[in-house]
Amino acid sequence: MFYVYLRGLVVFLLWVFNGNAHYHNESKILPADENYILVAPHRTFWDPVYMAFAARPKKFIFMAKKELFTNRVFGWWIRMCGAFPIDRNNPGQEAIKYPVSMLRKGDRSLVMFPSGSRHSQDVKGGVAVIAKTAKVKIMPAAYTGPMTAKGLLKGERVDMNFGNPIDISDIRRMNDEGIAEVARRIQAAFDQLDAENESYRTTKMTRHPLTLIYRIPLGLLAIVAVCLTLIFSWIASFIWNPERTVKKP
Repeated sequence: MFYVYLRGLVVFLLWVFNGNAHYHNESKILPADENYILVAPHRTFWDPVYMAFAARPKKFIFMAKKELFTNRVFGWWIRMCGAFPIDRNNPGQEAIKYPVSMLRKGDRSLVMFPSGSRHSQDVKGGVAVIAKTAKVKIMPAAYTGPMTAKGLLKGERVDMNFGNPIDISDIRRMNDEGIAEVARRIQAAFDQLDAENESYRTTKMTRHPLTLIYRIPLGLLAIVAVCLTLIFSWIASFIWNPERTVKKP
Protein backbone atom coordinates (compact mmCIF):
# COMPACT_ATOMS: atom_id res chain seq x y z
CA MET A 1 0.00 0.00 0.00
CA PHE A 2 2.75 2.44 0.95
CA TYR A 3 4.64 1.51 -2.23
CA VAL A 4 1.65 2.56 -4.35
CA TYR A 5 1.11 5.73 -2.29
CA LEU A 6 4.75 6.83 -2.45
CA ARG A 7 5.01 6.06 -6.16
CA GLY A 8 1.87 8.10 -6.80
CA LEU A 9 3.09 10.98 -4.62
CA VAL A 10 6.45 11.25 -6.38
CA VAL A 11 4.83 10.96 -9.82
CA PHE A 12 2.43 13.74 -8.81
CA LEU A 13 5.38 15.88 -7.73
CA LEU A 14 7.14 15.25 -11.04
CA TRP A 15 3.99 16.14 -12.97
CA VAL A 16 3.44 19.37 -11.01
CA PHE A 17 7.02 20.57 -11.32
CA ASN A 18 7.77 19.23 -14.81
CA GLY A 19 4.61 18.10 -16.61
CA ASN A 20 6.45 17.19 -19.81
CA ALA A 21 6.87 13.40 -19.62
CA HIS A 22 6.40 11.13 -22.63
CA TYR A 23 6.23 7.32 -22.45
CA HIS A 24 7.07 5.15 -25.45
CA ASN A 25 6.48 1.46 -26.26
CA GLU A 26 4.72 0.64 -23.00
CA SER A 27 3.01 -2.20 -24.87
CA LYS A 28 6.37 -4.01 -24.89
CA ILE A 29 6.44 -4.23 -21.10
CA LEU A 30 5.85 -7.81 -19.99
CA PRO A 31 2.47 -8.57 -18.36
CA ALA A 32 2.01 -8.00 -14.64
CA ASP A 33 1.69 -11.73 -13.91
CA GLU A 34 5.21 -12.41 -15.24
CA ASN A 35 8.32 -11.52 -13.26
CA TYR A 36 11.32 -9.98 -15.01
CA ILE A 37 14.35 -7.76 -14.47
CA LEU A 38 13.77 -4.16 -15.51
CA VAL A 39 17.13 -2.62 -16.45
CA ALA A 40 18.13 0.88 -17.51
CA PRO A 41 21.12 3.22 -17.45
CA HIS A 42 20.90 5.05 -14.12
CA ARG A 43 21.03 8.75 -14.98
CA THR A 44 19.02 10.63 -12.36
CA PHE A 45 17.36 10.23 -8.98
CA TRP A 46 13.94 10.25 -10.61
CA ASP A 47 14.29 7.86 -13.57
CA PRO A 48 13.35 4.83 -11.36
CA VAL A 49 10.04 6.57 -10.58
CA TYR A 50 9.20 7.03 -14.26
CA MET A 51 10.10 3.38 -14.88
CA ALA A 52 8.01 2.03 -12.01
CA PHE A 53 5.07 4.26 -12.93
CA ALA A 54 5.05 3.11 -16.55
CA ALA A 55 5.17 -0.56 -15.50
CA ARG A 56 2.32 -0.28 -13.00
CA PRO A 57 0.47 -2.19 -11.58
CA LYS A 58 3.61 -4.33 -11.37
CA LYS A 59 5.58 -3.81 -8.17
CA PHE A 60 9.33 -4.13 -7.83
CA ILE A 61 12.18 -4.81 -5.49
CA PHE A 62 15.30 -2.69 -5.84
CA MET A 63 18.97 -3.44 -5.34
CA ALA A 64 20.46 -0.37 -3.61
CA LYS A 65 23.85 0.45 -2.12
CA LYS A 66 23.90 0.09 1.65
CA GLU A 67 24.86 3.74 2.17
CA LEU A 68 21.35 4.81 1.12
CA PHE A 69 19.89 3.09 4.19
CA THR A 70 21.77 5.17 6.76
CA ASN A 71 19.18 7.97 6.81
CA ARG A 72 16.35 6.88 9.06
CA VAL A 73 13.40 8.24 7.03
CA PHE A 74 14.79 7.65 3.52
CA GLY A 75 16.06 4.21 4.50
CA TRP A 76 12.63 3.32 5.84
CA TRP A 77 11.00 4.64 2.67
CA ILE A 78 13.07 2.56 0.30
CA ARG A 79 12.74 -0.56 2.46
CA MET A 80 8.97 -0.10 2.43
CA CYS A 81 9.20 0.09 -1.36
CA GLY A 82 11.11 -3.17 -1.60
CA ALA A 83 14.74 -2.02 -1.68
CA PHE A 84 17.40 -4.25 -0.13
CA PRO A 85 20.96 -3.18 0.74
CA ILE A 86 24.04 -4.36 -1.14
CA ASP A 87 27.68 -3.78 -0.25
CA ARG A 88 29.18 -2.89 -3.62
CA ASN A 89 32.69 -3.69 -2.47
CA ASN A 90 31.71 -7.08 -1.06
CA PRO A 91 28.26 -8.06 -2.38
CA GLY A 92 28.23 -11.66 -1.16
CA GLN A 93 25.85 -14.47 -2.10
CA GLU A 94 22.79 -12.67 -0.73
CA ALA A 95 23.01 -10.20 -3.63
CA ILE A 96 22.10 -13.13 -5.88
CA LYS A 97 20.07 -15.46 -3.65
CA TYR A 98 17.48 -12.95 -2.41
CA PRO A 99 16.41 -11.47 -5.79
CA VAL A 100 16.44 -14.92 -7.42
CA SER A 101 14.13 -16.24 -4.69
CA MET A 102 11.80 -13.24 -5.08
CA LEU A 103 11.69 -13.57 -8.86
CA ARG A 104 11.03 -17.31 -8.80
CA LYS A 105 8.51 -17.45 -5.97
CA GLY A 106 7.35 -13.90 -5.22
CA ASP A 107 5.05 -11.47 -6.99
CA ARG A 108 7.53 -8.62 -7.58
CA SER A 109 10.00 -8.03 -10.36
CA LEU A 110 13.48 -6.57 -9.93
CA VAL A 111 14.88 -3.18 -10.98
CA MET A 112 18.63 -2.97 -11.67
CA PHE A 113 20.85 -0.30 -13.20
CA PRO A 114 23.70 -2.05 -15.01
CA SER A 115 25.39 1.05 -16.38
CA GLY A 116 26.19 4.61 -15.44
CA SER A 117 28.78 3.83 -12.78
CA ARG A 118 32.25 2.39 -12.44
CA HIS A 119 30.60 -0.87 -11.36
CA SER A 120 28.76 -1.16 -14.69
CA GLN A 121 30.37 -4.37 -15.92
CA ASP A 122 30.03 -6.11 -12.56
CA VAL A 123 26.35 -5.20 -12.36
CA LYS A 124 25.72 -6.44 -15.91
CA GLY A 125 27.23 -9.74 -14.80
CA GLY A 126 24.87 -9.73 -11.82
CA VAL A 127 21.89 -9.14 -14.11
CA ALA A 128 22.97 -12.06 -16.29
CA VAL A 129 23.42 -14.50 -13.40
CA ILE A 130 20.18 -13.50 -11.67
CA ALA A 131 18.13 -13.66 -14.88
CA LYS A 132 19.57 -17.04 -15.84
CA THR A 133 19.17 -18.57 -12.38
CA ALA A 134 15.63 -17.22 -11.91
CA LYS A 135 14.72 -18.09 -15.52
CA VAL A 136 13.26 -14.65 -16.26
CA LYS A 137 13.60 -12.19 -19.12
CA ILE A 138 15.39 -8.85 -19.06
CA MET A 139 13.28 -5.79 -19.84
CA PRO A 140 15.38 -2.86 -21.13
CA ALA A 141 14.39 0.78 -20.66
CA ALA A 142 16.06 4.16 -21.14
CA TYR A 143 15.45 7.64 -19.75
CA THR A 144 16.32 10.78 -21.68
CA GLY A 145 15.66 14.16 -20.12
CA PRO A 146 16.84 16.70 -17.55
CA MET A 147 19.71 15.54 -15.36
CA THR A 148 19.36 18.32 -12.79
CA ALA A 149 16.52 19.56 -10.60
CA LYS A 150 16.78 22.93 -12.36
CA GLY A 151 16.12 21.33 -15.75
CA LEU A 152 13.24 19.35 -14.30
CA LEU A 153 11.65 22.48 -12.82
CA LYS A 154 12.09 24.33 -16.13
CA GLY A 155 9.88 21.73 -17.76
CA GLU A 156 12.52 20.15 -19.99
CA ARG A 157 11.17 17.20 -21.96
CA VAL A 158 11.32 13.70 -20.42
CA ASP A 159 11.25 10.57 -22.61
CA MET A 160 10.91 7.13 -21.01
CA ASN A 161 11.30 4.36 -23.58
CA PHE A 162 10.99 0.57 -23.38
CA GLY A 163 12.55 -2.04 -25.63
CA ASN A 164 11.86 -5.65 -26.52
CA PRO A 165 12.31 -8.17 -23.69
CA ILE A 166 15.68 -9.91 -23.83
CA ASP A 167 15.45 -13.70 -23.64
CA ILE A 168 18.72 -15.31 -22.54
CA SER A 169 17.46 -18.90 -22.33
CA ASP A 170 19.61 -19.75 -25.36
CA ILE A 171 22.81 -19.00 -23.40
CA ARG A 172 23.72 -22.27 -21.72
CA ARG A 173 26.37 -21.16 -19.25
CA MET A 174 27.04 -17.92 -17.41
CA ASN A 175 30.78 -18.08 -17.81
CA ASP A 176 32.82 -15.13 -19.07
CA GLU A 177 31.57 -15.63 -22.62
CA GLY A 178 27.93 -15.98 -21.56
CA ILE A 179 28.03 -12.90 -19.34
CA ALA A 180 29.74 -10.92 -22.10
CA GLU A 181 26.95 -11.88 -24.52
CA VAL A 182 24.23 -10.79 -22.10
CA ALA A 183 26.08 -7.50 -21.52
CA ARG A 184 26.32 -7.01 -25.28
CA ARG A 185 22.58 -7.55 -25.74
CA ILE A 186 21.74 -5.16 -22.90
CA GLN A 187 24.06 -2.46 -24.23
CA ALA A 188 22.70 -2.88 -27.77
CA ALA A 189 19.17 -2.39 -26.40
CA PHE A 190 20.25 0.73 -24.49
CA ASP A 191 21.89 2.19 -27.59
CA GLN A 192 18.78 1.59 -29.68
CA LEU A 193 16.47 3.10 -27.04
CA ASP A 194 18.67 6.18 -26.70
CA ALA A 195 18.63 6.65 -30.48
CA GLU A 196 14.84 6.32 -30.52
CA ASN A 197 14.53 8.84 -27.71
CA GLU A 198 16.58 11.35 -29.68
CA SER A 199 14.27 10.89 -32.68
CA TYR A 200 11.29 11.75 -30.47
CA ARG A 201 12.90 14.99 -29.36
CA THR A 202 12.55 16.85 -32.66
CA THR A 203 10.35 19.50 -31.09
CA LYS A 204 10.63 21.13 -27.71
CA MET A 205 7.48 21.69 -25.75
CA THR A 206 7.46 24.69 -23.43
CA ARG A 207 4.97 25.24 -20.67
CA HIS A 208 2.40 27.95 -21.20
CA PRO A 209 2.58 30.68 -18.51
CA LEU A 210 -1.11 30.13 -17.69
CA THR A 211 -0.27 26.67 -16.32
CA LEU A 212 1.09 28.49 -13.27
CA ILE A 213 -2.53 29.18 -12.32
CA TYR A 214 -2.98 25.56 -11.28
CA ARG A 215 0.65 24.43 -10.87
CA ILE A 216 1.40 26.85 -8.00
CA PRO A 217 -1.49 25.72 -5.74
CA LEU A 218 -0.93 22.06 -6.68
CA GLY A 219 2.75 22.49 -5.92
CA LEU A 220 1.92 23.86 -2.48
CA LEU A 221 -0.44 20.95 -1.92
CA ALA A 222 2.29 18.51 -2.97
CA ILE A 223 4.79 20.11 -0.58
CA VAL A 224 2.30 19.80 2.28
CA ALA A 225 1.75 16.14 1.37
CA VAL A 226 5.51 15.53 1.38
CA CYS A 227 5.92 17.19 4.77
CA LEU A 228 3.10 15.13 6.28
CA THR A 229 4.57 11.97 4.74
CA LEU A 230 7.98 12.78 6.22
CA ILE A 231 6.47 13.23 9.68
CA PHE A 232 4.43 10.04 9.37
CA SER A 233 7.43 8.09 8.08
CA TRP A 234 9.69 9.25 10.91
CA ILE A 235 7.14 8.11 13.51
CA ALA A 236 6.33 4.88 11.66
CA SER A 237 10.02 3.97 11.36
CA PHE A 238 10.03 3.33 15.13
CA ILE A 239 6.94 1.12 14.96
CA TRP A 240 6.67 -0.70 11.64
CA ASN A 241 9.21 -3.15 10.27
CA PRO A 242 9.42 -2.65 6.49
CA GLU A 243 10.27 -6.33 5.95
CA ARG A 244 6.65 -7.15 6.80
CA THR A 245 5.52 -5.15 3.78
CA VAL A 246 7.33 -7.16 1.11
CA LYS A 247 5.87 -10.63 0.83
CA LYS A 248 8.79 -13.04 0.88
CA PRO A 249 8.53 -16.47 -0.77
